[in-house]
Amino acid sequence: MEPVPALSSLGCMGKDAQHRRPRVLIAGGGVAALEAALALHDFGGDRLEVELWAPQGEFVYRPFAVGEAFGAVAVLRYDLDALARRIGVGFRLGGVASVDPESRRVTARDGERIPYDYLLVCPGVRMLWAVPGSVTFWGAADEAGVGEVVRRLRAGLLRDAVFTMPAGHSWALPLYELALLAAATLSKSGVEDARLTVVTPEDAPLQLFGPAVSERMALLLREQGIDVVAGTSPVEFDGERLWVTPGDPIETDTVISLPRLEGRRIDGLPYDAEGFLPLDEHCRVVGMKRVFAAGDVTSFPVKQGGVATQEADVAAATIAAAAGCEVEPISFDPVLHGPEVDGKIIGHYLTPFLRS
Repeated sequence: MEPVPALSSLGCMGKDAQHRRPRVLIAGGGVAALEAALALHDFGGDRLEVELWAPQGEFVYRPFAVGEAFGAVAVLRYDLDALARRIGVGFRLGGVASVDPESRRVTARDGERIPYDYLLVCPGVRMLWAVPGSVTFWGAADEAGVGEVVRRLRAGLLRDAVFTMPAGHSWALPLYELALLAAATLSKSGVEDARLTVVTPEDAPLQLFGPAVSERMALLLREQGIDVVAGTSPVEFDGERLWVTPGDPIETDTVISLPRLEGRRIDGLPYDAEGFLPLDEHCRVVGMKRVFAAGDVTSFPVKQGGVATQEADVAAATIAAAAGCEVEPISFDPVLHGPEVDGKIIGHYLTPFLRS
């Protein structure tokens, strides 16, 4: 494995490093968990005992999931145990059911209680059906539904399709990628009379990225002949009309929707009503000692791999500093990477690690 760039790598000092290695448990096996494991290994090397706990043994690289539905690319999958060994951290297959912050122990789903010095929670989110009657795009989990819609559009069995997403915590980019890929696929197939529409609760496409990116996306959609209905949330598709609020129902043959997101809960943690964890500026779970979180489970409204890696780096630096490593804690100051990053997750450690 080629070396990854370091934020700081001066090792750990003090009594803990001399007698017992501080134990860091990472609950999760996704982008945030792997980025944090890489960062902690860089900050502390073998002076920290780091272990990944994940309910599945596979890491799925999701940026290509949209293209998989169109047969353009394949989603990459990696064995988590093998990745953990390459990083130099432990791995255990199993989920964390609850946390006891007073005794600093977690309880696994099989009932085993495991002590920790620091806990980093990265379980991700649950994807839920959002728009009754629609075809839901589940990402890497299932592209068959979207693929069938595309096949029917190419065959002329469908003439009209709406792409939409629910309001709330979400990651909007796949919505526009799906619509643009559908337009490109139909153009290559010589289908010129199909109508594609994006219905979004955003006031403008990709508005979180600022005016420049939003205007560029709006222009790209216009160039591809894709209509946009902004500031409108989907309610239900009855087979002929997409009911929305506010606004009149939109006639269409089919609707493809992104799912609604809800944080994966671990008992003992202070989730909000939608299952997300509030954090302070160092990605510490608000009101808890030695418990941190990163990734989609946090209350930061944008769910993006690049944001997840930034949270993971902040949490890892804070943990390493508290454990006696000579690294300065940093604050979470997110940078949103737009669609120009070519479908790749931007991670200080994870990007070069996967490339290797």
